[in-house]
Amino acid sequence: MEFFLCVIGMVLVVEGMPYFLFPDKMKRMMHILLEQDDKTLRTYGAAIMLVGLLVVYMARSALGYL
Repeated sequence: MEFFLCVIGMVLVVEGMPYFLFPDKMKRMMHILLEQDDKTLRTYGAAIMLVGLLVVYMARSALGYL
């Protein structure tokens, strides 16, 4: 559980960095996202999740956990 909470905390740090560092660009990005249709956003979301799973798999394999 401790590891899980650390991972969630790091995700929040990484997710919050663009809003802290580039607030104007993030506002523009939100306008662009609002103009996209649902299918496009779902496709991007699925691709990002697959990349995340691949990174976790590669990291765990490299460390010998799998």
